This record gives sequence, C-alpha cells and structure tokens, in this order.
Amino acid sequence: MHHSIPADAIITVAGTVGVGKSTLTQALARRLAFRTSMEKVDHNPYLDKFYQDFHRWSFHLQIYFLAERFKEHKRIFDAGGGFVQDRSIYEDTGIFAKMHADQGTMTAVDYATYTSLFEAMVMTPYFPHPDVLIYLEGSLPSILKRIEERGRDMEIQTERSYWERMHVRYAEWIDGFDACPVLRLNIDEYDVHDPASMDRIVKRIDELIVSSRGSAKKAPRIG
Repeated sequence: MHHSIPADAIITVAGTVGVGKSTLTQALARRLAFRTSMEKVDHNPYLDKFYQDFHRWSFHLQIYFLAERFKEHKRIFDAGGGFVQDRSIYEDTGIFAKMHADQGTMTAVDYATYTSLFEAMVMTPYFPHPDVLIYLEGSLPSILKRIEERGRDMEIQTERSYWERMHVRYAEWIDGFDACPVLRLNIDEYDVHDPASMDRIVKRIDELIVSSRGSAKKAPRIG
C-alpha cells in the first residue's frame, strides 16, 4: 500500500507496561523503512538504589530519565527524522513523577522542581514534538494477560492493584494530552503480523500527519 508519510516524520509509541510498544515500534519501522529509537534501561545508576528506597531516590531517577530521554529526542531530530520511538518523554512526568508525588515517595518540593524543569525543557516552542503519538490502550484483563504471557518475573510478581492504578493513570493522562496529534489503537483490534492490519494503521498515521502539517502551514504568521 502506498503512503505519503514524510521521510522525516517522528512517530512515538506510548502506553502502559505490557501493551506491546516495542513490538509495534519495530513492526512499524520495518513497514515504513524508518529507524527505531528503543527505550534504554541498562546502565541506569539509580535503578537499584531506587528499588531499595523509593523516597530517597525517586527524584534522582526521574531527573536521570528526563535527561536521557531529552538527549535521545534531540538525537533523532538532529538525525533528520524517519524514526519510530518506543515510549515518550511525556509519560515520565505525566505518569511516573506524578505517581511518586501522589503516593508520597517524592516530596512536593522535589516534584515542583522536576515539573518546572520538564516544562522549561519540553513544553516550549523550541522543543520539536513528534508528528504523531500512537497511544496503545486496552482493557485491564487484556493487558494483564499480555504481562503474564511475556513472563518477566518482576512484572508477574507485581500486585494486580499496581497495574490497576497504572491503567487509570494512563487513561487520565492521555485524555489531557495535547502536545501533538494522537492516534489511539486498541491492542485487541490490530495484529502486527497481518499486513492488512498494519496498512490500516499506516493509513491513519498518514491522515493525521497530512492534517496536522497542513493546518500548521495555514497558520497565520505573527508579526
């Protein structure tokens, strides 16, 4: 199927644990002949400390993630686009830092400092936002089934209540998200191994980018 997705497009894939972000990222990149930007979890100097003491290390961990994701975001734009990105910089503040603040594992002062830094770095006209954010969503039973099938011990041993809270947080976050156009995909309604299913996703991405880039061109100049 022919598509007119620009060769410099940046497509970001977001969603909670177990929805299949990495799988869709790789399948979409192959389909479009784009490069991938995968989430890096190795060599994080705070992760082990964080799991031993949430209160002490949550701020450090979130600052580290923000810096790493910002550098990666800059790298893919400097490279000229043509990327599908696994997980967004927006989830760090909208989901994880907020969760620590709400449950008291990050102080109100630290959360205010973190949010102020995030907004100064990311929520500005100078920061290039993706062309499309693909949000993967599904029912909690579908997501829990996928987590179980994936078989990662740490995830399987995590209490169901945690995944329930995370599911609610993601739903609230995406409802208020407006940094770039959003394509919502239900995980039970597509199959990365089915070319026709991927064609439908590509067509919807195409339409969103054409629409958003078209309206950007029509916007009146200021001054």
